[in-house]
Amino acid sequence: MALDPIFGDTRIDFEVSPQRPEVSRQGPPSRQTILLKDEDMNIRFIGYEINILRQWLWRIACVLSFGVLSLLSHWFPRLWLRSVLFEKAFKDIKQGYIVVETPYGDISLFALQSTEYPYPYSTVFQSKANGSESVTNGKAQETLSYLKVVNYRYMKYALNPESGLFEPVSDWRDTSWTSVPSVQSGANNTTRRQRLALFGPNAIDIEGKSVVSLLVDEIIHPFYVFQIASIVLWSLDDYYYYAFCIALISVLSVTSTLIETRKTIRRMREMSRFSCLINVLSEGKWDVQDSATLVPGDVVSISQPALSTFPADMLLLSGDAIVNESMLTGESVPVSKSPVKDAEIAKWKDNLDVTPECAKSFLYAGTRVVRVRGSVSVDGSAAGPAMALVVRTGFMTTKGALVRSMLFPKPLGFKFYRDSMRFIAVLTGIAGLGFMASAVQFVRLGVKWHTILVRALDLITVVVPPALPATLSIGTSFALSRLRKSGIFCISPNRVNVSGKVNVCCFDKTGTLTEDGLDILGVRGLERNSNRFGELIEDVHDLPLSAGKASFLHALATCHMLQVVEDEIMGDPLDVKMFSFTQWKLEEGHVAGRGIIKDKASGTQSSAALVQTIVRPPGTASFKLEDALKGSSRHAHFLELGVIRTFEFVSSLRRMSVVVKRLKSSSMEVYVKGAPEVMTDICDRDSLPDDYDDLLSYYTKRGYRVIAIAGKSIEGLTWLRAQRMKREQAESGLRFLGLIIFENKLKPGTTPAIQALRVAHMPCRMITGDNPLTAVSVARECGLINQAAHVFSPTFIQGDSTNPASKLRWTCTDDQQWILDDYSLKPTEPLPHHTVESANELSYHDYALVVTGDVFRWMINFAPFETLQRMLVKAQVFARMSPDEKNEVVERLQSLGFTVLMCGDGANDCAALKAADVGLSLSEAEASVAAPFTSQTPDISCVIEVIKEGRAALVTSFSCFKYMALYSLIQFTTITLLYSFASSLGDFQFLYIDLFIIIPIAVTMGRTLPYPQLHPKRPTASLVSKKVLASIIGQIILTSAAQFWVFFWIRGQPWYRPPGDTLPDKDSDKLQATNYENTSLFLVSCFQYILVAGVFSIGPPYRKSMWSNGLFMLAMSVIGLLNVWMLLFPPKPLAILLELMAIPFVARVTLAFVVLINIVLSTLYERWGSAVVADVVGFFSECFRANIRNRGGGVAYKPLDVGPR
Repeated sequence: MALDPIFGDTRIDFEVSPQRPEVSRQGPPSRQTILLKDEDMNIRFIGYEINILRQWLWRIACVLSFGVLSLLSHWFPRLWLRSVLFEKAFKDIKQGYIVVETPYGDISLFALQSTEYPYPYSTVFQSKANGSESVTNGKAQETLSYLKVVNYRYMKYALNPESGLFEPVSDWRDTSWTSVPSVQSGANNTTRRQRLALFGPNAIDIEGKSVVSLLVDEIIHPFYVFQIASIVLWSLDDYYYYAFCIALISVLSVTSTLIETRKTIRRMREMSRFSCLINVLSEGKWDVQDSATLVPGDVVSISQPALSTFPADMLLLSGDAIVNESMLTGESVPVSKSPVKDAEIAKWKDNLDVTPECAKSFLYAGTRVVRVRGSVSVDGSAAGPAMALVVRTGFMTTKGALVRSMLFPKPLGFKFYRDSMRFIAVLTGIAGLGFMASAVQFVRLGVKWHTILVRALDLITVVVPPALPATLSIGTSFALSRLRKSGIFCISPNRVNVSGKVNVCCFDKTGTLTEDGLDILGVRGLERNSNRFGELIEDVHDLPLSAGKASFLHALATCHMLQVVEDEIMGDPLDVKMFSFTQWKLEEGHVAGRGIIKDKASGTQSSAALVQTIVRPPGTASFKLEDALKGSSRHAHFLELGVIRTFEFVSSLRRMSVVVKRLKSSSMEVYVKGAPEVMTDICDRDSLPDDYDDLLSYYTKRGYRVIAIAGKSIEGLTWLRAQRMKREQAESGLRFLGLIIFENKLKPGTTPAIQALRVAHMPCRMITGDNPLTAVSVARECGLINQAAHVFSPTFIQGDSTNPASKLRWTCTDDQQWILDDYSLKPTEPLPHHTVESANELSYHDYALVVTGDVFRWMINFAPFETLQRMLVKAQVFARMSPDEKNEVVERLQSLGFTVLMCGDGANDCAALKAADVGLSLSEAEASVAAPFTSQTPDISCVIEVIKEGRAALVTSFSCFKYMALYSLIQFTTITLLYSFASSLGDFQFLYIDLFIIIPIAVTMGRTLPYPQLHPKRPTASLVSKKVLASIIGQIILTSAAQFWVFFWIRGQPWYRPPGDTLPDKDSDKLQATNYENTSLFLVSCFQYILVAGVFSIGPPYRKSMWSNGLFMLAMSVIGLLNVWMLLFPPKPLAILLELMAIPFVARVTLAFVVLINIVLSTLYERWGSAVVADVVGFFSECFRANIRNRGGGVAYKPLDVGPR
């Protein structure tokens, strides 16, 4: 079931266990739990069959109830489910449904479709059907006649006739895919027809609804059904003018919603839909076809110039490609793709997702083509186009998963929405109680029963106003509009209110807190005559030559994965900066031809470029590689380096390496670039300088990014041996060459934004993949960690991250002798030279923790629960974190009760952005749709804007709700008093109140801007909090008391004349409105509607003062003056229209004084009284709970201090 468009998630306290056990029953299964990998949740399929007799009885009941029963079944599908269907095994269902249950308590019904499928069993289902029992060859080749399928969220599930369970069609793999040669011929026409029938067209085509369908969906929403019922009731009650006006407003509202919905659907369809013409290898020849006809197993040519975007998920078979994957990752750095290996093709049929190795050859649907080159023969000539194997199509692709995450976001269990529904239920209950009291009086007065019924229904429309849900979205709408003007876009409006509850902010470092690019401060090589670092070298020409063949300069020039596209060097920004520092020239090595590599074990052959990249020092670019390869001795002195092989960067190893051949050299060199911490494990100890740790600590503590370089020379290494060399062989026994020092400057907006968040007592966390000391330095520089705070960092003193028995030692980064208790994570007694005299003097904010990825993983798996909680609360920097670990940090903080905002911009943040309560992407790429908010502002100042607008929207929603509740109860009090003698408000009185007072005020009160500064305390998100309830109940008492006083006062005046026969005519249910009680209560209540709008228009600390809201003040002033004019000097035409009685001027002045006293008391109570009442109630409730605990004899445990700070 879809989310409510007004309230979002409207479920009320629906507890669902995370995993219910399967029902044990005899025979084939009727229930099944399925894991949705993309959404990381389990859903349950339950089979149901239609009972024909029950179905006809249900239809008769729907007719007899005039469609009310059908409407209720739409709102509560379980009602129809239990009345018409009965549970049945999946495979035995003839005419029935599959019910899908989610962990959030939602259910959906889908018809079990049966389609013709005259193809073998093995073309749909894997080779195993029941547990470990293999399906026989005969069964695998058995031809099916039909296939039972269910389509859920654009994913197809097929019913396996053997197991009786559903299997995702997307999990099917072709068992014949064992190597590149096995797939190169593509799929034949018969296979293509079969797979098109199974997988459907290769199109991400979002279902579009007709205007009529959208209209029906809109008007059968409970909100509009209630409005329609109210309009019908008012029309029957002769309130034609009022009914017409509300009907007109409803029509305009529905029309506006339909237009906006169609725009959204059209925009989504345009974004997701893509097709192009592409060359497909079919029956041994190339054929131009529409990309919508592609199926898994097709081999396509991607070399055609017109191809700008990949139409499906594919594996690159030949050639090479450079692609922009920003649509998926948010990072616009081009990514190189190389042909897939036989082993990866074979692994694909066993893996349900893309492995890191496979990703190097995987072309994702929707990613943009930067450059594609065809395959090259051994002699260097073109051997054919770049070819790719289609492996996933349509919604099964990665882009399809991204679109599905937008169409079906996780529901928000936001407390405000649940409380608002409860409050509406309470208001309905109040209406029932009020009517019961009025009904007794009606019976005593002799009012007809059908009139009593109409009056009862009318009272419900008074207490639960039809405009209530719409007013709750006003604050959100204005906040979205203001955010849009600030360059911040939101695809999930419900998240705006959630952002008002954020109590911890997490940031990536590089590209978020700091600039995207890195500038080289310089390099530090080794001194010739001592085992120490030399001076910082800022000019490459000052770099001394190395004694051995492995040169620091050559490593800088070759140890990267840069490529040239249209004379522009492309690749990782860090690599670009490093290569630019050398001032060398780069050329790709395709002209050198290719070589053949034969696998000794399997005997298979593969080809690779003889030279991947060539680099030359400045001034030698005019000499061509072809000339150099001729072997002429006069060219031999020209320095040229060719990269023979590359071992790509692996995040777990934190390094990359290259094998380099110098022209006319008898040896090859291996160069490794990576994190300084890993170099100590792969370098010879004697090659590391004595001051290695000291210098590394010096730079990282000052916020510099440090990269280490090492290398070695291997004499007599041939090209073939280099291609067969294992990574472990290449990256061992190295000689340390030097350090590269990168300067990563903070963005100008970082420090002011962090300071603003810290002033507001908003905890901030940094989650980065960088070095912990560098991260701490940046955190200190921007103010995320107090400059005076002591920072403690953990290291393993026993074991490692995989050993449960490992031991951690938490040491102060400034003094290794000062440690934390490894259980409580509190400082031990400081050493005598510290300014802190004892650990007890060290306050909560005086120290912070920095945690690395390996320690974090160990603590998640093996640390005591209390220690883990304290670590999550005290850690302010999470360093060396992988993408999965970033996601885990966010989820662990959420498990402690934090509302988490995550701000990032790159590939490593996508999972964390999706997991956070409020994800804010600084990337303008299409991938940012994975985050609810996207900012065009390139720094974190947008975080403050989102939080401020969220708080303002949340407070506005509360104000509007409280105002609408008070408006309802003020009118309820008026009508209940009038009902006591069978009177009511007149048609035009209702019209004046609702159209000329309530609507202008309700619309304009939400326009108040957010307060410029963040307040340390967050606004409440609970409508049932003591403060909110004290405010609402107090105002109800004050306004009701004023009306009761006026009601009895007017009856005691000497000029008062009791109303005559107020009973309605026998042909009408309309009550009389022309009497003194009506006039006095109407005049006073008109001021009360304005009064409560003023006292509920909360200003600072979350919104600006209401005086700054020009339109609101104009509406209040105009309506207030109109009410004063009507009270003191009513013009005769207006008095006749509103059915007002003529009362003495002195009485009018008395009513004015009553209004004035009401205004003063309500304002004073809202300003000071409600807080006092809330505190008193809180005190007594705490005493009551303490008394209960004491009587229970239990021991009161002190709660763990892990709450939001």
